[in-house]
Amino acid sequence: MSYQVLARKWRPKSFETLIGQEHVVRALTNALEQQRLHHAYLLTGTRGVGKTTIARILAKSLNCETGITAHPCGVCSACIDIDKGRFIDLIEVDAASNTQVDNMRDLLENAQYAPTSGRFKVYIIDEVHMLSRSSFNAMLKTLEEPPEHVKFILATTDPQKVPVTVLSRCLQFNLRQMASTSITEHCQVILKTENIPYETTALQLIAKAASGSMRDALSLLDQAIAYGNQSVRENEVRTMLGAIDQSYLYELLHALVKNDGHSLMNQAKAMSERSIDFDAALNDISNLLHEIAMIQVVPQSIALDLPERPALLELAQAISPEKVQLYYQIALLGKRDIGLAPDEFAGFTMTLLRMLAFNQGETAITTKKSPETRVIASSKIELPQPTTSPSKSVSQEAAIINETSIQRVETSEILTSQDEQKFVDEEPIPKIEPNHNIQFNGNWRDLVDALKLGLARTLAQNCELESFDEENINLTVPDLQKHLMDPNYQEKLSAAINQHFGRKIKLTLKIGGSGNTPAKQIFEEKVAVQSVAVNAIEEDDFVKALVKDFGAQVIPSSIKPI
Repeated sequence: MSYQVLARKWRPKSFETLIGQEHVVRALTNALEQQRLHHAYLLTGTRGVGKTTIARILAKSLNCETGITAHPCGVCSACIDIDKGRFIDLIEVDAASNTQVDNMRDLLENAQYAPTSGRFKVYIIDEVHMLSRSSFNAMLKTLEEPPEHVKFILATTDPQKVPVTVLSRCLQFNLRQMASTSITEHCQVILKTENIPYETTALQLIAKAASGSMRDALSLLDQAIAYGNQSVRENEVRTMLGAIDQSYLYELLHALVKNDGHSLMNQAKAMSERSIDFDAALNDISNLLHEIAMIQVVPQSIALDLPERPALLELAQAISPEKVQLYYQIALLGKRDIGLAPDEFAGFTMTLLRMLAFNQGETAITTKKSPETRVIASSKIELPQPTTSPSKSVSQEAAIINETSIQRVETSEILTSQDEQKFVDEEPIPKIEPNHNIQFNGNWRDLVDALKLGLARTLAQNCELESFDEENINLTVPDLQKHLMDPNYQEKLSAAINQHFGRKIKLTLKIGGSGNTPAKQIFEEKVAVQSVAVNAIEEDDFVKALVKDFGAQVIPSSIKPI
């Protein structure tokens, strides 16, 4: 006897043996038991989730010789013939191969005749969305008012392409993708019955590769059995699938946790030497981060027999939930943009470097692990200013402009948001060196410029001086920027002030004030300078001539003060 593939051999023959799709099974079972039968059903879902299988079981339920039942006997001639694909009153049509309207008209003409041996004449039309518009129009009337002995079961992977006039005439069921655990458990049952040795991790890899399709999983299982010579082993399945050795992923995340750029790049190079698909690598990193996030929220979600359980638990404790979410988003963006990179290796490593850049105020792109060789990530490029105030770094200036611009349109989304603050690790608090010669003259903006501030500069720029004396400085923060009053940022700002004056000064912040902050002042100055520049362009004789003679138009946003 010729070999029968697992997907056909293990196709469910009844609702009880169907894996997953409990919501569909429950609805159909109740309808059959209560004799509430619809004349047309539409089954939707991705490939290999059981659309055709459910259609055939439903056909058996309708034509079983024991009567209309949700539990067909499987031994009568009707059930046996349906299982073997030779039941004369079950007509299966592949819409992809029969798209012409003439084929549909022939089908509908035959539908008028009574069934030959069964109770109902059942039409299963697979991939119904492939029918032409004329074919759909031809079947509308019959689909709405078919003969009592006719049942239509339509199946499609793309219901959006089915006309709404057809959808409204059908009872629709959306089949879900299979859960990886369900696929793994079903594969275990099959292999135990077939007496084939296996490793659970190998089946988990197959379940992930199947992407929710049981048929794909069984096809891969067939391939794995042949590849492993009647056994299913993890190493062989990884080789067959071209999957990434999970140890590389864990090493990458451990390098990120340690802020070790040298190890991170070495791992990426090792993956390149093994010719690993970096697009798949980013996908696996996303899956791994998803598992870590699940463990952090629901620790019980991780299986006790999972081989990677200890490593996952270790990473879940080492990486904060906020950083897991950040890394996950960066991995998704990296996967989206990898096709735009000069090459896959560049796109992959740039994604890793982006994750590393969000780790701390200092990056760890070093040739050694010693702190002395680390490169501090701060921009010191000076730009000319329109006023006499001291120049500020590019990054600081951008932050100020963004803060004040967003304040004017009354939105709480600013450059340094609460979420971003959580991603930033603690900065070292500077040591106070006594210096009693420096006195505060009440100019808060000049003081902010003079302070050695890091990530707390945004808070300082959005504060207004309310009052001060030799031992106290009282500040107010506008209501729109109240989310900047993070205790860690307040502590850093206070430490910077103490270091500047060389003595302990009590810093008090509260919500309120007129909003006349350094950030607002700088924004207004820039607006004024921009306005002067725009006016100068518009009043220029040459520009006026261009506007008058050629209909030219001045675009204010393109004008930059010099």
